[in-house]
Amino acid sequence: MSADPEQEYFSDGMTDDLITDLSQLSGLFVVARHSVFAYKGKTVTMKEVSRELGVRYVLEGSVRRAGDQVRINAQLIDATTGYHLWAERYDRALKEIFALQDEIMQRIVRALEIKLTKTEQERFRLAPSENLEAYDYFLRGQGYYWHLTQKEVAQARQMFEKAVQLDPQYAGAHAGLSNAYLCEFGFQWDPRPQTLERAFELAQKAVALDDSSAFAHHALGVVYPWKKQMDQAIAELERAIALDPNYANAYAMLADTLNWAGRPEEAIGQMRKAMRLNPHYPQYQAWYLSALGHSYRLAGQNEEAVTTLKRSLLHNPSWLPTYAHLAVVYSEQGREEEARAAAAEILRLNPSFSLELGRQSWPYTDPAQLERDMIALHKAGLK
Repeated sequence: MSADPEQEYFSDGMTDDLITDLSQLSGLFVVARHSVFAYKGKTVTMKEVSRELGVRYVLEGSVRRAGDQVRINAQLIDATTGYHLWAERYDRALKEIFALQDEIMQRIVRALEIKLTKTEQERFRLAPSENLEAYDYFLRGQGYYWHLTQKEVAQARQMFEKAVQLDPQYAGAHAGLSNAYLCEFGFQWDPRPQTLERAFELAQKAVALDDSSAFAHHALGVVYPWKKQMDQAIAELERAIALDPNYANAYAMLADTLNWAGRPEEAIGQMRKAMRLNPHYPQYQAWYLSALGHSYRLAGQNEEAVTTLKRSLLHNPSWLPTYAHLAVVYSEQGREEEARAAAAEILRLNPSFSLELGRQSWPYTDPAQLERDMIALHKAGLK
């Protein structure tokens, strides 16, 4: 609600922090930020939100920041009845922001009569950084990062780097910076091996700084598959989920990793959990559905795979992995024309794609499955 539109990242960051804190409580089911942010700026009733997200309670509010002061209005509503369980307005100095977040958390916990474990109680007393300027740069970085464009991921990286410089002990900033480097590597904006190594080093550092951070373990878990270390990836992602049982993208990434590890039936279950926690997942529908289609393909459920992969393309017709999975399944089904059409889309999106590149980048633990996919892609016309 600031008169300065540049402050939007701050309110988004506060919202994201509260979602993250709440999602780490074992006694709560909390919908992911991406589905929550789908309602931003829209006029909806609490009952609509409750029905569409499958939740009973909704936390809503506003943030106004002016100089070194912050005003937060917050209210917790039982969306099924419209009853306000709790409402409060806070006027505080910015330097008290972490204490304020903790106070809001405690009020919500009391209102919902949630019993915190000793570990949960200790975790919420830990401020992410003692340096408010570093925290501010971290929030700015997150605001840029979620757009997932080359320009804004580069801006996110710059913000995270400033946060790390200001507070070298800030685990979240290291994890965020790792994510930015990995994004640049994965989308081939900066495909140099040292970019991947930088992402790996930063994720390792984040975990070393704060072993209780689900965000840090997730950052490390998403790097390991690129290094073809599936057991380590699965262990890190399972650790992230243990620390944050509502971490939708950790379930989705675990599903993706289980596919490459040859465990598609387990992957299907993990992806369904991700979809339940993040039912709108606007930025991730193509990925979620593509990975689920991959699971069905590996499990031999070809028709289900084709249907799911086509749904993925409705959300992002430029998602290359979906065309690759379609080319394989069509080829193995003898649907030559459709397989060649999918292969043509792969080359349209990445003219330099080759079977050798596929062999290098598809991290199957089973060489036989990798060769089977390469044979199918060759039949579809790729070389």
